[in-house]
Amino acid sequence: MKRIIVFLLVVALILSGCLGKTSNKNNPYSKYSYEFIGSFDTVIQFVGYAEREEQFDGFAKQGQARFEDLHKLYDKYNDYPGLNNIKTINDNAGLKPVEVRQEIIDLILFAKEWHQKTGGVVNIALGPVLSIWHDYREQGLSNPEQAKLPGLEELKAANALTNLNKVIVDQAKKTVFLKESGMSLDIGAVAKGYATEIVAQELAKSGVNSMVISSGGNVKLIGKPLDGLRNKWGIGIQDPNGNPLKADDPPLDTVFTIEQSIVSSGDYQRNYKVNGVLVHHLIDPKTLFPATHYRAVTAMVQDSGLADFMSTTLFLLPFEESKAMAEKIDGLEAVWVFPDGHLEATEGMKKALKNMGGATSK
Repeated sequence: MKRIIVFLLVVALILSGCLGKTSNKNNPYSKYSYEFIGSFDTVIQFVGYAEREEQFDGFAKQGQARFEDLHKLYDKYNDYPGLNNIKTINDNAGLKPVEVRQEIIDLILFAKEWHQKTGGVVNIALGPVLSIWHDYREQGLSNPEQAKLPGLEELKAANALTNLNKVIVDQAKKTVFLKESGMSLDIGAVAKGYATEIVAQELAKSGVNSMVISSGGNVKLIGKPLDGLRNKWGIGIQDPNGNPLKADDPPLDTVFTIEQSIVSSGDYQRNYKVNGVLVHHLIDPKTLFPATHYRAVTAMVQDSGLADFMSTTLFLLPFEESKAMAEKIDGLEAVWVFPDGHLEATEGMKKALKNMGGATSK
């Protein structure tokens, strides 16, 4: 599994110039930051306000421990002693139900529910198809001159093993069973956001009231900035043509909001090139090939798991269908970045954007 580059930038963090502590002598709260690498194959950052550094560090380390725990549960590549996870479920496809922890049961039920509500666009049982694409991408990255696309017949054969109705969840026994041998779960479209929501809710219960959690671009906002100057956080949406590793690289636009989750899906992550053409990881379940409607889609809604799920869903649909989908889900806002560079957004998102709608941090 490869480290995913952060593609949403926390503007409040960029403006401070660096990670660490910043304070205002007239304000009892100081801003602190903490980051670590590894869980969900990305950089995870906590940026927020607290009265004491040890208090903030305690919250951040609590969050880190939970992310590390959830990473193991949702991992489809690795085994862990004494732990049944997504890989365990996949390994037992067609053989037997696997008893798992509640966090796995809840995520699968969540994904099944939203699969039904959104017309089946994102399917966590698409693992056999996505595994083929993963293998071709890895081969293409290791040997670019030999990079190629999988054949349609190979993809169709794998797609025959992607019926989500054959993912059987027994809530009473806390088991998950894939009914056919060869089936496999791939929860990449929802796991990171879902985990971020769990961490955020637990931190809020522990007393966190002002924090941004950025898990590889899945941004979750708790409370508001307590610097005495701003009423909203500023979250930058990366330009698909930009470089997220450059601190001075300007965002495409900036979202000003509180108590929301902001997640982007784009063609500029987990990709490779075939004959000079970019091939990314967001696979249209109808064509079984990468969707080409947009460069990126950003979804904003309170629940981070839903924001993650919907950013992928909206990316995979043609614009009229995608916009209609966004507008019918309560509290969901979105912005679409088209291949020619122009942007479209829902009305609520326009009002939250600096460039498009004149939004500010006040």
